[in-house]
Amino acid sequence: MEITGEYRLKGNRQEIWDVLNDPDELAKAIPGADQLIAEGPDRYRAEMSVGVGMIRGKFNGSVEVMDKVEPETYRMVVDGKGGAGWMKGDGKIALSESGENVTLVNVAGEAHVGGLLARVGQRMVRNVANSLMKQFFQNVEKQLAANRK
Repeated sequence: MEITGEYRLKGNRQEIWDVLNDPDELAKAIPGADQLIAEGPDRYRAEMSVGVGMIRGKFNGSVEVMDKVEPETYRMVVDGKGGAGWMKGDGKIALSESGENVTLVNVAGEAHVGGLLARVGQRMVRNVANSLMKQFFQNVEKQLAANRK
């Protein structure tokens, strides 16, 4: 399933890049994140509580960031399992300046799900993924505003 999104965040590109590459900031911004623990450079273990429709559960997995070109782009590979199924994702995040102190963040990737998650249907999973991404970037923007105070 294809996952895409475009988000306009208040802040310069380097500022946004720094938050998107800081494990502590990410743990605060990811909806449902219970833990995000660094296991090495650009590699993390994640624990999340997520729901899709009536299916809710905890997921354990890994997040790896690769192909970094600071402060422009990177690739993120995600792998997670839980009682409700499994998911794998691979996506590219690209940041570009978009006017005075505004950064455009483009997300494009592929996600695959199995188990109970797959049974709820690709459309519902896509809607939940898009909703979680929107919440994530709203949280990032709130953190940026709080960091400036």
